[in-house]
Amino acid sequence: MSPIEQIMRTAPVIPVLVIDDAAEARPLAEALVAGGLTVLEVTLRTPAALDAIREMKRVPGAIVGAGTVLNERQLDAALDAGAEFIVSPGLTDNLSRSVIASGVPYLPGVATTSDVMRGLDLGLDRFKFFPAMAAGGTPTLKAFAAVFGEVRFCPTGGITEATAPEWLALEAVLCVGGSWVVPKGPLDTEAVREAAARASRLRVQTQNG
Repeated sequence: MSPIEQIMRTAPVIPVLVIDDAAEARPLAEALVAGGLTVLEVTLRTPAALDAIREMKRVPGAIVGAGTVLNERQLDAALDAGAEFIVSPGLTDNLSRSVIASGVPYLPGVATTSDVMRGLDLGLDRFKFFPAMAAGGTPTLKAFAAVFGEVRFCPTGGITEATAPEWLALEAVLCVGGSWVVPKGPLDTEAVREAAARASRLRVQTQNG
């Protein structure tokens, strides 16, 4: 099993985090880990993101990665901050080759069959399906799975607590990414812990349902 697949199989949901205040990063990570979600994607969409990664890595049990990585400059900054995996919204040859060369687990975004084929040419077979709902939802991913039988995905983009089980029921899906676990607004660590606990049980509910 590849390192990125191990990460994808760790929990059914990877919270997609947009952090404006690095001071909230550690308590947020503690709440998510306490709820059972240990794989955390900090998106590089705010000035606080890199410091947030550094703070979250101090939480026992947390596996902290950088998301929305667009280029090699951001890759270098994320790795310097200690990111343990890299997620990008798309797939480019330059960034992919740089991440592969670094040895860090990588989850590039794909939205078309051509994206998947280009990733396969680079030796990649685990992808983020993004933007999941805007790119056609589960019907599109089912069509991908019929063509690319060994490829596995983490759908992200427009997925909610209510719709996540439908995605997780697909054989080609190892986990989903979602921002619903940590809603916008003032940090409520107890609410985050409870949402994480519900999310961490989603795969069990799907398998038993």
